[in-house]
Amino acid sequence: MTLEEPVDRAAGALAAAVDSAGAEVLAAVVDSPGAEPHLGRVALPARTPGNTLVDVVAAPLNPLDLVIASGTFHSARHDAPYVPGTECVGVVVESDRHPVGSWVYAQCHAAPETPGAFATRVLVADEELLPLPDGLDPVQAAAVGNSGTAAYLPLIEEANLRPGETVLVLGATGAVGQLAVQVARQHGAGRVVGVARDRTALDRLLGLGAHAVVELRAQDSAESLAARLLAQSGPVDVVLDGVYGTPLEAALRVCAPRARVVNIGNPAGATALVPAGLLRGKQLTLSGFAGLHTPLRDKTAALTWLWSALSGGELRVETRAFPLEELVSAWRTQALSPHAKCVVLPPGVHRPHLTPHPSERTTVTHPPAGPAAADRLRTEGPRT
Repeated sequence: MTLEEPVDRAAGALAAAVDSAGAEVLAAVVDSPGAEPHLGRVALPARTPGNTLVDVVAAPLNPLDLVIASGTFHSARHDAPYVPGTECVGVVVESDRHPVGSWVYAQCHAAPETPGAFATRVLVADEELLPLPDGLDPVQAAAVGNSGTAAYLPLIEEANLRPGETVLVLGATGAVGQLAVQVARQHGAGRVVGVARDRTALDRLLGLGAHAVVELRAQDSAESLAARLLAQSGPVDVVLDGVYGTPLEAALRVCAPRARVVNIGNPAGATALVPAGLLRGKQLTLSGFAGLHTPLRDKTAALTWLWSALSGGELRVETRAFPLEELVSAWRTQALSPHAKCVVLPPGVHRPHLTPHPSERTTVTHPPAGPAAADRLRTEGPRT
C-alpha cells in the first residue's frame, strides 16, 4: 500500500479548517517566553513563489520546541506570540515546485512571522521540503526526522563512526538516544553502551541493540561514574553526548586515544570541566551539533537512510500520538521525559491504516494535565 490512499481523506478534513491561502488556521500559540501553548487561530501569510502550502498530518514534538518556548535557548528567543513546531509530515496543497497531493517532510523555522508546524496548515520554503517515500507510515516517518538526524549526523558524518568501534551514548533513553543506539549498531559498531537515569528505560535499550547500559546516579562524581563506564565499555572511540555536565566529564576519562565526542544537548548542566592535559594527551576531538542550524539539504542523506531503515524494519521507534487540541498534555509529557516520541495530529486527521512492522508501537495518549510538569519545566528546562 502507498501513502496515496489517505491523501484525499487527510487533505479534505484539513481543508475545512481554512478557506484559502492567507486565511486563519487552527494552531497552538505560545504567547511569551516560558508560557505553555494554547489553542487559537492565526493568519497564514498568503503563499508567494518559492513557498509551498502544506496540510499538516503529523508534527513531532521535540525537546527543542520546549527549550525555544522557554526563552532559554542559545540561538532563538521569541518575545512575541508565535506558533511552535519545527517539523512535520503533510500533504502539498499549493506549490510551484512540489506536486499537489504529494506527501512531504517539512522542516519549519517557527517564529512570530512564520508559524510553525503545530497547526492545521503551514507555509514552508520550497527548499525545506523533501518528498516522502511511498508506503511509509507518516507518524513514524515524522518521528525519525529531527530525532533521527540528531543521532545519525553526529555519529556517521561528524564522528565518522567506523565498524568495530565502541560507542557511548549519553542520554540514551530519549528518542534521539534510542535511535542512536540503533544507528550505531546498523553501522557496524562493535560495542554500544547506553547511559541514562531511568533503569526501566535503560533495560529496554538492550532490546534495541545496546550491549550494556549504565545508570546515572545523583551522587555520581566524574571519577566514580568513569569507573562504572569503563567496566561496561572499555576504551570508547565515539561519544554521542546528549546531557553534558558530569556525565561528559566521566566519558572523557574513558575515551580511547583520538576518540571523537559530539555534544547535542545539555540537560545535566551548561558547563563541563575538560582538563587540558586529557584533551591533548588523548588527542580528542570535541564538537557540537545543532539541527536547527543544519539546512535540510545537509540532512537529506540521513533522512533517506532513516526512512529506508524504517521501511525495512531495521529501526524501532515508539510514538505517542496527541490531538492538536491536547498539545498542552503532550508538552507536559515531553517535559517529563516520556522515553518515546510525542507526535501531534491536527483535528480530523487519523493515522492511516497501514500495516506496521512488528517492532513499531504507537499509542494515542490523553494524560492528565497537572501543573507539576509545567512548574518543573520553568525551573529545570525540558529533559531529553
